[in-house]
Amino acid sequence: MVERIAHLSLKKFIVGLVLALAFAMVLTACGGDEEKSAEERESLYQVSLLQDLTQGDYYGSVPVGDLKEKGDIGLGTFDKLNGELIMLDGKVYRADGDGKVEEVPDEETIPFASVTFFDEDDKSDIKDIKDINGLIDFLDKKYTKDSGNYFQVVRLDGTFKSMNVRSEMAQKEPYKPLAEVMETDQRFFDYKNIEGTVVGIYCPVYMDKMNSAGWHFHFISKDGSKGGHIVDLQIKEGTVAWDETTKLDMELPDVDKFSEYDFSTDQSNDVKKVEKPEE
Repeated sequence: MVERIAHLSLKKFIVGLVLALAFAMVLTACGGDEEKSAEERESLYQVSLLQDLTQGDYYGSVPVGDLKEKGDIGLGTFDKLNGELIMLDGKVYRADGDGKVEEVPDEETIPFASVTFFDEDDKSDIKDIKDINGLIDFLDKKYTKDSGNYFQVVRLDGTFKSMNVRSEMAQKEPYKPLAEVMETDQRFFDYKNIEGTVVGIYCPVYMDKMNSAGWHFHFISKDGSKGGHIVDLQIKEGTVAWDETTKLDMELPDVDKFSEYDFSTDQSNDVKKVEKPEE
């Protein structure tokens, strides 16, 4: 009887030890996933280079579904340069050249985008901003003067006295450089007294060979029916939520055309034309 009790006790001990080890392994694995997730959340994920897009590389290389795994807020464009991309709250929208906005399926591909996971670091009220330069001044004084060497993301939810946006028509091969496309195929849309969200991304000056240094803004209306790349605006009132991001994760396009482009040329003027178009 004593031997049987000892045997049962040993068996219980072994089973308990195995379960404890298994539980510890699960906790370790979960901790690793959390650590990785936290690191990814503080990283700006960029598909390709803006300077690749300006040369006419409109070939989609990353599916929208994969982009959603890298962030829940951001901006970019689509295969064939088919409209402006706005990512907000994990959903991806297209503002096309006809002024229509639609949510995009996961299978669609993108040639360029910048996205991240939004973790609010600060929030501010904003009102009576007369133009886009006034918005930039507000953000620079509030945030960029202290964090200008890091990536920054903002979402501005508010009411706008005016919102001037643009988008572009889908292109056909052979693709023209982006500055040429903007001369003929961009379309402007003006809205008055509209509610919605501005998604803004700031890239430091040292990113000027891979993106556009400074602020870049896209807009989507509250009802999801209007949007695009912001050319100008007037803010009645709103709230700015701000997130500082300290890492960069870049994925270069796996397409044959990428190896053909010359990135040694100065494209700064073309980037300025694209980011600040004139009607």
